[in-house]
Amino acid sequence: MDRLQNTIRPYAWGSTTALPELLGIEPTGQPQAELWMGAHPGAPSHIDRGTGPRSLAALIDEDPAGELGPRTVAGFGPRLPFLLKLLAAGSPLSLQVHPDRDQAAAGYAEEEANGVPLDAPHRNYKDTNHKPELICALTPFEGLCGFRDAAETADLLDGLDVDQLKPYADLLRARPAADALREVLTAVLTADPEAMADTVVRAERAAAAPPTEGPAARFADAYAAYAAIARHYPGDPGVIAAMLLNHVRLAPGEALFLGAGVPHAYLSGLGVEIMANSDNVLRCGLTPKHVDVPELLRVVRFEATGPGVLRPETGADGFEVYTTPVDEFELSRLLLAEGAAPRRVAGDRPAILLGVEGRVSVTDAAGERVELAPGESAYVRAGERVELAGAGAVFRATVAG
Repeated sequence: MDRLQNTIRPYAWGSTTALPELLGIEPTGQPQAELWMGAHPGAPSHIDRGTGPRSLAALIDEDPAGELGPRTVAGFGPRLPFLLKLLAAGSPLSLQVHPDRDQAAAGYAEEEANGVPLDAPHRNYKDTNHKPELICALTPFEGLCGFRDAAETADLLDGLDVDQLKPYADLLRARPAADALREVLTAVLTADPEAMADTVVRAERAAAAPPTEGPAARFADAYAAYAAIARHYPGDPGVIAAMLLNHVRLAPGEALFLGAGVPHAYLSGLGVEIMANSDNVLRCGLTPKHVDVPELLRVVRFEATGPGVLRPETGADGFEVYTTPVDEFELSRLLLAEGAAPRRVAGDRPAILLGVEGRVSVTDAAGERVELAPGESAYVRAGERVELAGAGAVFRATVAG
């Protein structure tokens, strides 16, 4: 068991206050977007086993079976298959989707064959893996997830009373949902930039002063979100694309699972995020970065579904588990009340424990102890037994199974 030393990533959309408040440190005045925990080569965690800090990635490379356990190595190779983060959104992230495994492998192979450098700004596929992810809210959290029912979206667009949006609303009512969603998204992303910028301006004005009565009044929260997005990304066609998606607000403890092909964006709030170890992202908008429309349309799943808010279910060892259909990761939460009996945890899978509330001590079989305050984390090798005690809340990230 080892305390992790982690890196904060200063992306422009990050909150300037959320992570400092959780960690109990002074804000820098600059965005602090993500705290990474794991062995991703972009910012691996470090641990000190008596000879100075070393990256977790290097330690796993030296002894994959000892660190990860034979089962994990057999299933995913000699690497930690997940990345855990604290994510603090101060402004909207890009609207994006992730490929499935087959799409990622084919896209990576094609770009390699065409000699596209891995660091090229127009490169889509950085590896051959898929990137399912789960976000669990620590504070009230706002986002977009999956396509809204087509008829509902038509009502939402009509409620704005913007002439340029009426053809999209008509199409959403006239065609089968999957076809209509594809046609509308294609039209939005391939429209004349100047004309689309004007549409976005008009849509922002309308969303900032939406109807307060009638059928469209039920979209008040979504209109407010779209107006805020438009202020952050003036003229971006992604603003109109975002109007096709479910607007969702998570209470602390609620979560969203984002599978392959599901368009999504995080708008605001602090959460615990876990994902498969991949960098494959295809952007739909709300970004100055490259948007590959043909490839995006190949990957997006044009299915109208609800956002599917997840709530945890108590597992056999007392942890509350957020169930997902992927093998690379499992996220669970343990709430320890003052005076509760210590909780013993063991398994054949590696794990990262992250404190988010109160103080929780983690003690291994040799009696070594790590105290986890909010934002602090520990790495537990496969096969290790640890005991958790104290009063607070801790998340566990591990391999599913």
